[in-house]
Amino acid sequence: MEIFLIRALQFVLAISILILIHEGGHFLFAKLFGIRVEKFFLFFDPWFHLFQFKPKNSDTTYGVGWLPLGGYCKIAGMIDESFDTEQMKQPAQPWEFRTKPAWQRLLVMIGGVLFNFLLALFIYAMILFTWGDTYIPVKSMTHGMRFNTEAKQLGFKDGDILIGTDKGEFKDFSADMYRDISEAQYADVIRDGKTKRITLPGEINLLGMLKNDPPFVRPLLPCVIDSVIPGMPAAKAGIVKGDRIVGFNGKAVGSYNEFTEHIARLSDVLAVSTTSADSIKARKATIIVSKAATGTNDTVNVTLTPELLVGFNVKSLAALYEPVTKEYDFFESLPAGVSYGIDVLSGYVDDLKYVFSAEGAKSLGGFGAIGSLFPPVWDWYVFWKMTAFISIMLAFMNLLPIPALDGGHVLFLIYEMITRRKPSETFMIRAEYVGFAILIILMVVANMNDVLRWLGYI
Repeated sequence: MEIFLIRALQFVLAISILILIHEGGHFLFAKLFGIRVEKFFLFFDPWFHLFQFKPKNSDTTYGVGWLPLGGYCKIAGMIDESFDTEQMKQPAQPWEFRTKPAWQRLLVMIGGVLFNFLLALFIYAMILFTWGDTYIPVKSMTHGMRFNTEAKQLGFKDGDILIGTDKGEFKDFSADMYRDISEAQYADVIRDGKTKRITLPGEINLLGMLKNDPPFVRPLLPCVIDSVIPGMPAAKAGIVKGDRIVGFNGKAVGSYNEFTEHIARLSDVLAVSTTSADSIKARKATIIVSKAATGTNDTVNVTLTPELLVGFNVKSLAALYEPVTKEYDFFESLPAGVSYGIDVLSGYVDDLKYVFSAEGAKSLGGFGAIGSLFPPVWDWYVFWKMTAFISIMLAFMNLLPIPALDGGHVLFLIYEMITRRKPSETFMIRAEYVGFAILIILMVVANMNDVLRWLGYI
């Protein structure tokens, strides 16, 4: 429950910041061009609101709604999600959106997206200024990588150290590295101390690379015990720090990656167990341990926990390898933040092509999926990084040419500027209804995926 609350608080805080900045972009441009803003709300307020006030001599009512699905800036004389058709029946006023030149209306509409994108770039810059850029270079991972069957069919071998592709040298082990491999014509690796080039097809499905179990590639972790949890099967079997697991149920174990794969296969057996006796039998395992004290191999029999835990930890990547930190002063951080943000946007846009596949549709996530991006403990570094990413994501999604989104309004405004013909108010109202229905459907699908994912169906 505590983890849920921490994630929920981070999610609500991040969304609140992004909504205020987005709606603030619309608000600023509207005020700049003398357009009246009637309401400025954080969160939606159907039927009632939590708080509102209207400053003296102001045309704008500010408030906080109760439904945290977004916010809105109600601009006079504009057909939006408020569906205020009565106002549109009145004579047009000089302070209304509809009476302003198309270029001014266009800037009002892109103001939210622009501010979200600028916010993301600023956050990335300040992250680099405050924390620097800390990472473990891929080429420094001297234990090499573990590859799945698909990768091995392409020519990779366990223990290969990835260097880069025709797109450039790898920086760190991240989604960008996967993306480069998926689009590359070749990859360079270090194998047995020598550089080897592996020919690649140039179009590997990135979603499959990430979602396969096991995934396309992971850093190899030695199966050397770093700590043992008291009272767990490993401790009861006499396994201690420094011991190495070299066998599991008659199968050789060369890395912690292999060990977890054996456990995963065991979970499949456990899933079809129908009785308690079958379950206990499935959880009985024989482990071969190379003892640190004697250098000899001991065979121990353990009964894993119902969660298939043995009760030990191995060293993390950060403990195995020395991270590299590149520090930035304030002025260096600004262009670096811009460059980083543009790379994030480019990768996000490139990955959207997978949304239109069956697997991609299943990968859509709603509020639960977004909330799970935040860590289970409060970490300001991760919080700001996730906030910046969501800001870029919202900026791009809002630019999609769907009526009811900013991009839909922008599309109609560009049409008006080119043809010098303004779409009728009746058409705009109907388009708004259609766009709103599309958004509701997408929201239902995304959040339904969260539920199905939680239930284990996808």
